[in-house]
Amino acid sequence: MKILVSGGAGFIGSNLVRLLIARGHQVLNVDKLTYAGNAESLGDIRGNPAHRLLVADICDAEAMRAAFSEFRPEWVMHLAAESHVDRSIDGPGEFIRTNITGTFTLLQAARAYYESLAGDARARFRFLHVSTDEVYGSLGETGLFTERTPYDPHSPYSASKAASDHLARAWADTYGLPVVVTNCSNNYGPFQFPEKLIPVVILKALRGEAIPVYGKGENIRDWLYVEDHAEALLAAVSTGKPGETYNIGGYNERKNIDLVRLLCGILAELRPRGDGRRYAEQITFVADRPGHDLRYAIDASKIRRELGWAPRQDHESGFRKTVAWYLQNEAWWKRILDGSYRLERLGSAKADS
Repeated sequence: MKILVSGGAGFIGSNLVRLLIARGHQVLNVDKLTYAGNAESLGDIRGNPAHRLLVADICDAEAMRAAFSEFRPEWVMHLAAESHVDRSIDGPGEFIRTNITGTFTLLQAARAYYESLAGDARARFRFLHVSTDEVYGSLGETGLFTERTPYDPHSPYSASKAASDHLARAWADTYGLPVVVTNCSNNYGPFQFPEKLIPVVILKALRGEAIPVYGKGENIRDWLYVEDHAEALLAAVSTGKPGETYNIGGYNERKNIDLVRLLCGILAELRPRGDGRRYAEQITFVADRPGHDLRYAIDASKIRRELGWAPRQDHESGFRKTVAWYLQNEAWWKRILDGSYRLERLGSAKADS
């Protein structure tokens, strides 16, 4: 299949593109290459004739129209988004622009292209909109997010993604665009930009710096290994039913503090500190994030039942693979930390945008 992937140089996107190429698909990778979009994450498929990187902004209507016209995709997998909650607190404007206006622009280009198709080409076309469980808000001590959970976003990031979800579904209902929506839990794994919890813990530990944990570390997340997520997205676009939503989770709930201690333990096994001390001694509790949701947990029974997908990584294997990857790929993350980002804390709510 010919697949247009937006945001394919990002964390989830690069892992997805790698899977698509391995499965024999042709990919047009549309990415603006912002701070989190890294062409080096696609180094192993550089020069592969099945992959083309188009550096473009999804908010550029003319560029998106041309991309559809020239590449003529059979599927669209829309992942391009600003995604870090802390950054959205400091600078919400870019999240509104990319996640809402960008999604609108891409939907319009897809709609015009879809309306030009006929026969089998029209029947095959799909638009997969990739979103997050954060649109559902926060859970108490029990319960799971299902596809019918009402939206209750609490951060500029989750609000912008909720809006984009509603746009995608509206384009399906109003214009007949064959849209499939997915909402996933927290991803982790190779090539994740080091602003999210897991790479921050790993890199802070290796650098001998304080490992920051928000509040008391009681917040609970369901963790999904990124390669498992990529498999789920391929299942959703290839066999999912237009108009349906599929929640994707790892069945791997952990308190943040328990996860941080697990990562410290894995690091101690794979690369012990030179002074013989424990990485866990570097853990430091810091002021909580404004509007920090207590607990997310996904009910992924629908995608398991209807599309046959289930995560392959268990409660520890994916974390071990991830730590090993960061240890084996220092050149990748050291180049990032040589730039403007220094693992500093974001999201203090003191900035305006």
